[in-house]
Amino acid sequence: MPKFLIIGLGNPGSEYAHTRHNIGFDVVNAFVSKHNAAFQPGRLAEVAEIKWKGKIFVCIKPSTFMNLSGRSVKYWLEKEKIAIENSLTIVDDLALPLSKLRLRKKGSDAGHNGLRDIQDSLGTDAYPKLRFGIGNEFPKGMQVDFVLSQWLPEEMPLIKLKIEKSIEIIEDFASIGIDRTMSNINNFIFSTPI
Repeated sequence: MPKFLIIGLGNPGSEYAHTRHNIGFDVVNAFVSKHNAAFQPGRLAEVAEIKWKGKIFVCIKPSTFMNLSGRSVKYWLEKEKIAIENSLTIVDDLALPLSKLRLRKKGSDAGHNGLRDIQDSLGTDAYPKLRFGIGNEFPKGMQVDFVLSQWLPEEMPLIKLKIEKSIEIIEDFASIGIDRTMSNINNFIFSTPI
């Protein structure tokens, strides 16, 4: 039975819940909830396991804080004997507008500390990532405040739509493969129905 590691990046703790920086946690929570599973405390992460259409998804939310995510990712890849190309890391991305999701087989950390730590731990940037655009509408010098802020009420319909689409992307990634999933999603621009 093929096995996949689905990694949502974020920071543990209620003060970080549902912030822009924690969208990885929110996507993985939604995926686990859709499949009627639940997270349990595990080593370096909260962990949930899902069986779906002959596949196993091991879903993790690292409990190491964002900047040390690599330890958790490396541990669970090795523990579950999952190939790096069967992992999917879901992460917030300042460089992408709110209207975009982008799936990539590899790529730089783009200044994201969580991705940098994973890259350092794995010794490669060739691991699949789903980048969730969070926009960059903030004054100079306010980046940290912006990524740790909550979504605005008017942004929520679009965020919910993108979370639902992200669940489909996780399922497609495992069932039709990353190439077809990338071609389906990377040029798509999300908008909320008026």
